Amino acid sequence: MELSSPVAELKGVGKEVAKKLAGLGVETVGGLIGNFPRRYDDYSNVLPVRGLRPGNVTIEVKVGQVAGRYVRRGLHITDAIASDSTGSVRLVWFNQPYRSTAIKQGQLYFVAGEYGLRRGRFSILNPSMELASSFPINTARIIPIYREAKGLKSYTVRKLVREALRELKDLKEYLPAWLLADKNLMAYPQAVKQIHFPSSPEALAQARARLGFEEVFVLTLAALINKQENLAERGVSIPYNEVLAKEFVAKLPFKLTDAQRKAAWLIYQDMNKNQPMNRLLEGDVGSGKTVVAAMSALMAIEQGFQVALMAPTEILARQHADTLLSLLSRVGYGEQVRLLVGSLSPDQKKTAHAMIANGDIRLMVGTHALIAEKVDMRRLGLIIIDEQHRFGVEQRKKLQAKAGHMPHVLHMTATPIPRSLALTLYGELDISILDEMPPGRHKIKTEIVSPHARADLYAKIDEELAAGWQMFVVCPLITDSETSGGLSAEEVYGRLSGRDFKHRRVGLLHGRLKSQDKDEVMQKFINHEYDILVSTTVIEVGVDVPNASIMLIEGAERFGLAQIHQLRGRVGRGAHQSYCYLIPSSVQAPTPRLRALVTTADGFKLAELDLDIRGPGAIYGTLQHGALDLRIAKLSDTKLIAGARSAAQTFLERENLKKYPILQDRVKSLRAVTNLN
Repeated sequence: MELSSPVAELKGVGKEVAKKLAGLGVETVGGLIGNFPRRYDDYSNVLPVRGLRPGNVTIEVKVGQVAGRYVRRGLHITDAIASDSTGSVRLVWFNQPYRSTAIKQGQLYFVAGEYGLRRGRFSILNPSMELASSFPINTARIIPIYREAKGLKSYTVRKLVREALRELKDLKEYLPAWLLADKNLMAYPQAVKQIHFPSSPEALAQARARLGFEEVFVLTLAALINKQENLAERGVSIPYNEVLAKEFVAKLPFKLTDAQRKAAWLIYQDMNKNQPMNRLLEGDVGSGKTVVAAMSALMAIEQGFQVALMAPTEILARQHADTLLSLLSRVGYGEQVRLLVGSLSPDQKKTAHAMIANGDIRLMVGTHALIAEKVDMRRLGLIIIDEQHRFGVEQRKKLQAKAGHMPHVLHMTATPIPRSLALTLYGELDISILDEMPPGRHKIKTEIVSPHARADLYAKIDEELAAGWQMFVVCPLITDSETSGGLSAEEVYGRLSGRDFKHRRVGLLHGRLKSQDKDEVMQKFINHEYDILVSTTVIEVGVDVPNASIMLIEGAERFGLAQIHQLRGRVGRGAHQSYCYLIPSSVQAPTPRLRALVTTADGFKLAELDLDIRGPGAIYGTLQHGALDLRIAKLSDTKLIAGARSAAQTFLERENLKKYPILQDRVKSLRAVTNLN
């Protein structure tokens, strides 16, 4: 059996189990062994019965006196007595009637479970048990615990992983011997076996070290190759016009921050080269990325090149078009701006396509409509992609292919990404960070409010609404469920519109609405046809609503810190003081995580804290990235990242990747994560 073999070929995997595994993203044998445990329970210390103490225990015993009975409808109890040479202990199972017939008396078993006092008697409740052997999988060892699905328990996954490891023929090392020796890494076949069935805590630590290093190493290798290829491409040089740049800055109605000036200067230097720029402009909400984008676009337009700015939604594209029109009109280039989105009429699109083709329009602002085959952009010199993680690799390639050459590319994101994560995730990009806020912006007052204090909070909010301001209410779920706790968008919308704010105009927005309906609801909120907009996180990266002064977040502890910071950035866009209210699900004391939002307005510090506490998933939720799946490595481990990056650089200097076909295949698949060429 090979890594590429369908998981259905394994013994014990029928159609139903294969379907459930597919739901976990496991379709091949390689996918199964790559599905690492999420945690471990240590049952490796096998004790004599006489030595048992309350807690998780393992014993090696023979079982007798097994009896099952129904004590009431729906509750079955199986009792057994297990014994070794030192004594006996009671075993109890609930609703597992098969136990009484499955247990073979006189056989030696490993039994593992929680030993404790129940109704005046010490017993082991709902223990796992299996015939004693030299390689147990559910008892008498450090037991791997996997992600589960309905009808697919961890013990089933353990059994299948063991079967896969027995059957696999091509579990080979694919890193060079010098690298293993240099970094003191465990061999890959051994690491895979130890990560699933560790023989000791020390062996598990070594396996994690090997596989964690490998994850970052391979991803970094992919990013560095992307960067090498990008540098080898021939681009177009867009010279820096100092007079025009100074004129633009002088006519702005505000003063640029030092961070904006530095970012613009680096972009100008990049665009002046014959190598295509590939830069990420990362800035907190409201840090002024659009102005830097306008400065970049201006330089290309003035030289006769075209610029395409692509945004994830029509509303955001319209907002960018309006802002760029206003900024560029100050230096006489406003007529070069044109919006190109899917909702335009056929005649409007035809006119826009013709004007783009003959060069009358040099700055196109739009959504995916910019990728349409009819849009001829042969003079494309610069591409600006806002919230670039929301576009697929193929979409970006299509846009870049229109030029017939490699244009300069500027990516923008308002998601604060810790530097360690940015270097791993976007290793082929040069990174500029806007870490200053423009002067004059009010700090958003953030407050944690107990669920019991809603009445007082709502009274305060109603005064704000009565004065003509608006409010976002963000919920963690769309619909009611057993775990929603009354915090789904639909439930909150019903409660606010039908009771608490029934005298106000309340709208509802969530991801299950069609794109056109979402845009319509959002536009109504922008036009102040709603006083309150109840939403999920679909409003997280989005439009500027200067009239919205309140952000209320329900079930706040369910969101990442970076995510909440993004959400509160939806308010505070105007001159009025704005507020963010965080309502946890329970009345317990707020966690240090939530309190950090009250004291910290720095999105990068909050993202670092998220990374330390919750891992990259807390930030990926905001990025909507998905392709990067670090299951072992911690991106807060700066020593690991530095070591892996250094090793990847050394590898490229001294090795030919083609000599390592397995590694080459892995690198190839990961290059698609951030490959922008």
